Amino acid sequence: MADWSLPQLLSSLHNDIQTRLKIVRETIQHPGSKGDASEGVWISLLQTYLPERYRANKAFVVDSRGQFSQQMDVVVFDRQYSPFIFKYEGEMIVPAESVYAVFEAKQSADKAMVQYAQEKVASVRRLHHTSLPIPHAGGTYPAKPPLEILGGLLTFESEWTPAFGDSFRNALAADSSDGRLDIGCVASHGHFFYDKPSSDYVFESETKAATAFLFKLISTLQFSGTVPMIDVDAYGQWLAD
Repeated sequence: MADWSLPQLLSSLHNDIQTRLKIVRETIQHPGSKGDASEGVWISLLQTYLPERYRANKAFVVDSRGQFSQQMDVVVFDRQYSPFIFKYEGEMIVPAESVYAVFEAKQSADKAMVQYAQEKVASVRRLHHTSLPIPHAGGTYPAKPPLEILGGLLTFESEWTPAFGDSFRNALAADSSDGRLDIGCVASHGHFFYDKPSSDYVFESETKAATAFLFKLISTLQFSGTVPMIDVDAYGQWLAD
């Protein structure tokens, strides 16, 4: 039998992410390039380890009324049931109905960055969602309500001391509506998530933060269900203009 070690595998996964984020922070000086590289580390993690029904990429989100979100650093979206994803000159545009989660990915978390992430997440949640009844062999299922899109923040470290203290909690609690951040990771310290029963944030400090965040995200997505049946004709009406 091969001498595999599950704890070592999980630790190595986190170490790889943390090391790559640290290298980006220390070696890339241009802000734009540094940001792109940081996003790439998180996108690579999600593309590799999320189930195949999900995809992750940098993207804009659009609705059937022609409204666009701000560009999101990381969008987790459906690829099994979504009928179209637009790609143009290196940019990706995803229909609102196919989105499961959106994240802002930056080097460090502070009050301004949390607020910025909240504003960007809100720009996605405010988009219109279509949903059609679903035909099946025995009849028709009613149209599904839109999914609750997860919003989050991904960083290498925190500017606060302590990293997970009241300052971080207060910044997150400043927006409890469209911009609420549900889940996130500070790779050097741990991960956090919004606990609905207590209406409060839970901060988990750990040495394998990226792995713990990944598992928490997958667990949360499992309970999200499947995206609604998109009304393609609602998007097709724009062909007449």
